[in-house]
Amino acid sequence: MTESLFLKHTQTELPVICGPMYPCSNPELVAAVSEAGGIGIIQPLSLVFVHKREFRSGLEYIRSLTRKPVGLNIITEKSSKLYLERMEKYLDIALELGIRFFITSLGNPNWVVKKVHAAGGFVYHDVVDKKWALKALDNGVDGIICVNNRAGGHAGQQSAESLFAELNTLGVPLIAAGGLSTAEDLNHVMSIGYQGVQLGTRFIATSECNAHADYKDAIIKAEESDIALTEKISGVPVSVIYTDSVRRMGLKANPLAKYLLRHPRFKHWMRLYYTTQSLWKLKEASTKGFNYKDFWQAGKSVHGIESVVSVAEVMQELRTGLKNLKQS
Repeated sequence: MTESLFLKHTQTELPVICGPMYPCSNPELVAAVSEAGGIGIIQPLSLVFVHKREFRSGLEYIRSLTRKPVGLNIITEKSSKLYLERMEKYLDIALELGIRFFITSLGNPNWVVKKVHAAGGFVYHDVVDKKWALKALDNGVDGIICVNNRAGGHAGQQSAESLFAELNTLGVPLIAAGGLSTAEDLNHVMSIGYQGVQLGTRFIATSECNAHADYKDAIIKAEESDIALTEKISGVPVSVIYTDSVRRMGLKANPLAKYLLRHPRFKHWMRLYYTTQSLWKLKEASTKGFNYKDFWQAGKSVHGIESVVSVAEVMQELRTGLKNLKQS
């Protein structure tokens, strides 16, 4: 399995994904990454509820900023009938408007795969270990986003090296996600054998991302040791900057919540409860900065982020790094 298959799936110049981020995936950021040679992924809840775009017109606006490929994130968690109906509607509109690359997460991607494959598109799925990778492959996905223990958002438990060793015989493109912000980071995982990379935190600290300046400044100032995992945002471990607000909130779910999160019948409702509470907090913190509680998602890729730069500058560094890797 070669890098070119991933590039064929994305129809891009560079094997770089701007990961879907709530609340930071504003249309201008998504478009800028695609325009610079990678692929920006639209996070629908961010587009609609944070950036106040009706979904169809939001996609049309992004297409007005770039004609290059963009993708869409579908979280397939069965939290409610209304949520799934909304996601199905978003998927149908995206396919109608020509989007052909999708990233699924937190649930069974089967229904997404069926619709996307029927339209000639491709689906990659977020996984943290081989168990979930095999389930995703059983449901027809075309590639795997390997979320490691350095990721922002929903982090895994294994290193990039360990995940690749566990998954490299599966016969589909593997994409490294977590702890990546520099050309050196990209070259490291590509030399291991990954076909591409997914970056999130690095793209928050860009001029095209409209997250609050306080959020970007916190990323620049943070060290790896400042990144903590909390269960209190979605019920599963999420990487955040360990601010005073996070310290007061705590990192662990209480015993009752832990029981409900493990229960086969109640876990979806418990995750919905956590998510409903946290989406508003994350949105407010991203847009209001220190004027609100500082709940800021970020991964250990903060180690290589020293300033706010343009998306084009980030992508040029990665492009140069890939060129040097090929020549070495």
